[in-house]
Amino acid sequence: MENNKSKEDDKEKADFRPVVGIAIVSLLVCGLFFPLLITAIAQVPMLSGNADGNLAHLDGRVVGSYNIAQNFTLPIFFHDRIENQSASGLDPDITVQMADSQIPGISNATGIPQSALQKIVNQNIDPQGAAVELQYVSVLVLNLQLINSYPTIYQSYLTGTTG
Repeated sequence: MENNKSKEDDKEKADFRPVVGIAIVSLLVCGLFFPLLITAIAQVPMLSGNADGNLAHLDGRVVGSYNIAQNFTLPIFFHDRIENQSASGLDPDITVQMADSQIPGISNATGIPQSALQKIVNQNIDPQGAAVELQYVSVLVLNLQLINSYPTIYQSYLTGTTG
């Protein structure tokens, strides 16, 4: 009887070997090789900007990503949505109405005329939302345009002398 029990134990152990083998192969293929393949394909020159996070550069430095909200807190910049207006708090865009409502504060903080700020907002409305009731602008795009258009006003920010 012990001999039969030993054979049954060996048989049960042998039955798990293919399952464990399949699990290991699946883990390697799905968890390692496939993600590496997709990443390699995404690095093709036409797609590499998006694969790397669609990074924004200023003076040769990476200053953010166009795909995710940035943490602008100074009154001289446009700000992202507050958390109860965005499900994740990570949306990089705000409505044109929200951008318009920030113009007076930015104008007061920087001395830039409100009409010039309005022009920057209007020039950067997302063209894909033209047929939609709510149109959006990228906060990062607006702020980068402010920095590029008014370098003397934003010089202290560029040199890191403001908080």
